[in-house]
Amino acid sequence: MPNTKRRRLVATTVAVTLGATALAACGSSDDDSETESGPVSLTYWTWTPGMDKVVDLWNKGQGKEEQINVTVKKQASGDTLVTKILTAHKAGEAPDLVQAEYQALPTLVSNDALADISGDVGDAQSKFAEGVWQQTTLGTDAVYAVPQDIGPMMFYYREDLFKKYDLTVPTTWDEFAETARALKKKSPDTDLTTFSANDSGLFAGLAQQAGAQWWTTEGDKWKVGIDDAATQKVATFWGDLVAEGAIDNQPMYTPAWNKALNTGKQIAWVSAVWAPGTLTTAAPDTKGKWAMAPLPQWSESENVTGSWGGSSTGVTTDSEHKEAAAKFAAWLNTDGEALNALAKEGGIYPASTSAQLSGAFQTPPDYFSNQADFYTEAAEIAETTAPSAWGPNVNVAYTSFKDAFGAAAKNKSDFTDALKTMQDDTVADMKKQGFGVSE
Repeated sequence: MPNTKRRRLVATTVAVTLGATALAACGSSDDDSETESGPVSLTYWTWTPGMDKVVDLWNKGQGKEEQINVTVKKQASGDTLVTKILTAHKAGEAPDLVQAEYQALPTLVSNDALADISGDVGDAQSKFAEGVWQQTTLGTDAVYAVPQDIGPMMFYYREDLFKKYDLTVPTTWDEFAETARALKKKSPDTDLTTFSANDSGLFAGLAQQAGAQWWTTEGDKWKVGIDDAATQKVATFWGDLVAEGAIDNQPMYTPAWNKALNTGKQIAWVSAVWAPGTLTTAAPDTKGKWAMAPLPQWSESENVTGSWGGSSTGVTTDSEHKEAAAKFAAWLNTDGEALNALAKEGGIYPASTSAQLSGAFQTPPDYFSNQADFYTEAAEIAETTAPSAWGPNVNVAYTSFKDAFGAAAKNKSDFTDALKTMQDDTVADMKKQGFGVSE
């Protein structure tokens, strides 16, 4: 099948039952499922620090026994890596294995760059929470990657300053807003937090928690729901807080933001499980003064969180050793020794539920040494991760978010108008690329 036709077929069926069939017909050879014998050499593109040390465990252990050797090739992350993978795939020269963020999977699958490895990963699915595993299947019977790390979202706050200002940790978003307003009355120069328009992943995670499904399918067409009711609720909530001055409107990860955290001008942060590493650098003087709690809920009866970050290990359709590559991907993300090494060398929070309370996660992060149950709480929160729905042009949606919401946050203007712009930009790009889009 010509590549252009194959891309369109896969693109329009990626989230329906025919998705796996289309991939199998177009992207796999007759001998993919045959047991391989003899030495096999695989190449793995990844950005995770220390991955070469983790892979050494495989090469000296199971890999040596099965004659499957893996070589790590360090790469940049994000859109840069996705572009490089697609460029290599067009030339038929993609590596055997790639690290891919969850939101990048539909883009790679719609370009027929990732193989369906459902028949080669054994019982790997049982090792992961349902919402996490779903991100690698795209709603089909196929499996396009094995989850590696995740970023369940949480609420971080200065325990000492909450006590000083007589504030209660919010359990709902209504309480969160009231807490922000109460703090402003008690200390006008202090902010509960900030809305950062340079973090599209954070906004996507908040929308995910609210029940948003930004990309779904209807028949053979995509449906873009960025401007859905759930996301409008999130946009209105944060836009109102910014407009009334109840929270700050400055971007995160700047010297000014670091200083605000370090001096107590900002006393809380909606973030993810990886936050301790960021706080260690951003606010070193406040070590041991922070605590973590579940994300506030939209209603008292709910218990769900969003996800900010995380990646998976996929096998490319260009690989001549898909079975061997899938076997390594499963080992990397489910084997206890491998996961402990990933935590130690790469600082990742494992997607595998069994690893979240073992090895490196039996004691709290050094920065949170005052909260002994940090990882116990984190594992419970991770289990409540809401399903996500990514599409083939997440990069366009994210860029539009930064532009539209950046202007709205700066001007304290209507966030719902910015959301509509994000929706329109995403739909226009999909049509331009030739995807069928349901109005």
